[in-house]
Amino acid sequence: MYDLIIIGAGPAGLAAAADLALAGCRPTVFEALHTSGGVLAYGIPEFRLPKAILAREAADLEALGVEFRHNMPIGPVLGVEQLRQEGYKAIFIGTGAGLPVFMGVPGENSKNVYSANEFLTRVNLMKAWRFPEYDTPVAVGKAVAVVGGGNVAMDAARSALRLGAERVDIVYRRTRAELPARQEEVEHAEEEGVRLLELLKPLSVRANNEGWVCGLEVRRCELGEPDARGRPRPMEIPGSDHMLDCDQVIVAIGNNPNPLLPRFFPELATDKRGNIPVDPNGMTNVDGVFAGGDIVTGAATVIEAMGAGKRAAAAMVEWLKADGGKG
Repeated sequence: MYDLIIIGAGPAGLAAAADLALAGCRPTVFEALHTSGGVLAYGIPEFRLPKAILAREAADLEALGVEFRHNMPIGPVLGVEQLRQEGYKAIFIGTGAGLPVFMGVPGENSKNVYSANEFLTRVNLMKAWRFPEYDTPVAVGKAVAVVGGGNVAMDAARSALRLGAERVDIVYRRTRAELPARQEEVEHAEEEGVRLLELLKPLSVRANNEGWVCGLEVRRCELGEPDARGRPRPMEIPGSDHMLDCDQVIVAIGNNPNPLLPRFFPELATDKRGNIPVDPNGMTNVDGVFAGGDIVTGAATVIEAMGAGKRAAAAMVEWLKADGGKG
């Protein structure tokens, strides 16, 4: 039986831990936050994934022999080399893509501008979904503009409505046909009162004299020729600038890989985007160190991350049976 490390208790890490435990290994999962689940816990609202389900899944993994160590960011608190010296034979990295992308427009640092990551994390992990039982420190405007068109944007918009927003608009630079969100998520959001504002590109966030958001300046667009991904390019229409009335902006335009671990693990190779390259078995450039999920592929789906975790777990077992577990 081998002692193994899982870094990150998100979908990839949990799937890997389960399969490794079933294979007779002793996986220890190190998680930076105080609870397990990764994006399942902090990114998906309670009305879509009840926290009780996550707690039950974590308990099932513990029953299999998986050990969880929360509030333990590997790197700042505990180094990889120290873990190796403690006898762990292999490592799986599943730290995800939790670094939010911002618009890069003037006024984006105004008060009441959130990344969707921060907004949903406050709502989920600080129990804002049980307001007023929990008086969570998350501001919710009366008129909220959510920039982006993916599933995260829909989750943020629907959460804002549930927390008391009077109007929530999705601001998207293409049309409904190009929305990356699943169709059912868009339909659910609209059924609840979320408005979709198409073909609008944010130019700046406007703030009042005290620094609070008071509007979002946008420019109308029209669709042009396809880009490298095959989607029509949004072409700006000169002279079409106007102001959207809002007192909160939530930015949901994507995420980059979590940079924390590679910063403290210099021998681990990363590409120009910060993702960790792996071979077909999920192994990194460091022998015995595997990776999977969004930290490898960039932001993708939960099921893809879980699949990567399961494939890496199988490869880890084979590596250990060969010569990786010796010494």
